[in-house]
Amino acid sequence: MKWSWKIGQVAGIGVYMHATFLLLIAWLALGYWLEGGNLAVVLGGVGFILALFACVVLHELGHALTARRFGIRTRDITLLPIGGVARLERMPDVPRHELWVALAGPAVNVVIAAGLFLGLQLTGGLAPLAKLSLASGSFGQRLLLVNLFLAGFNLLPAFPMDGGRVLRALLATRMEYTRATHVAANLGQGIAFVFGLIGLFSNPLLVFTALFVWIGAAQEASMVQMKSALGGIPVTRAMLTQFQTLTPDEPLSRVVELILAGSQQDFPVVGGGQVVGVLTRADILAALAQGRQSALVQEVMRGEFQVVDSAEMLERASAQLRTCDCHTLPVTHDGVLVGLLTMDNIGEFLMIKSALDAAQGRRRFRAA
Repeated sequence: MKWSWKIGQVAGIGVYMHATFLLLIAWLALGYWLEGGNLAVVLGGVGFILALFACVVLHELGHALTARRFGIRTRDITLLPIGGVARLERMPDVPRHELWVALAGPAVNVVIAAGLFLGLQLTGGLAPLAKLSLASGSFGQRLLLVNLFLAGFNLLPAFPMDGGRVLRALLATRMEYTRATHVAANLGQGIAFVFGLIGLFSNPLLVFTALFVWIGAAQEASMVQMKSALGGIPVTRAMLTQFQTLTPDEPLSRVVELILAGSQQDFPVVGGGQVVGVLTRADILAALAQGRQSALVQEVMRGEFQVVDSAEMLERASAQLRTCDCHTLPVTHDGVLVGLLTMDNIGEFLMIKSALDAAQGRRRFRAA
């Protein structure tokens, strides 16, 4: 994710902090300073927020490590002002597996809360239930309540929160996966509408949360619809077969001519009959901006890149495109370049497929 910095690695998973997270810390520190007027209040407040987000990281690790048990890797975990995001390579295909992955995050918060409760109970630091609040009380007591809140909030049946995935997994045991997703997404958008309505008259933060949930639900439904439409279709049906290639010893001036002459953005670099690199539009523009017009392709191209086999299914290839740091995937057959695949190609294929399916449906209706 852009504007993110790596702050550590846990269980082989990189943990990143988005730039906006620093803005949140600065805003909260200013608020604590204005409220208390001394450094101790600021450090205590910021320390509590950092402890809260440490619990968020553990929540996301719960998802990631459970997904690993089912053979699904996690690319990274990123801290945002609204919480944490664990980017799984894909969601589990088996509803039971998705259920466990979704429940693992809130379960971590419950375990943390139980540990804090036990510790406070043993030390006599737990206040009566009637006096518990997020605004007052000991550090551990407030952290206990926050973890319970995180677990409960995330279990609301609305995408993209864990509860939406739990609901989808349960529905998918009784109905087709795409329909289960649409039912869960519609319910999530209904909850978002209620959040937004309440937020208009009480808390503006609820309006922001409602927008986040509404967009997340729509994106999940759209992604699953695309996955369903691409299932069982090979890459060769949608790949670009008319394209330009480069050799490692060509100058960038040649690349500029190709860009201006057509619409191709990324260029596979072929040497000895094999793909040896990929030259992206972004890298070309960066080199030109540095005054490297006379540089050779091999000096600017990316030597580390991903490819997809022509026999691969579009469903998996599209997921690969969404997760890789690339716009174009070279398509190979027995190691030989046979095409290029981009999300634009996939989108155009889906539009054509939809139009053909609609025409076929009309013909069947007339025949009946």
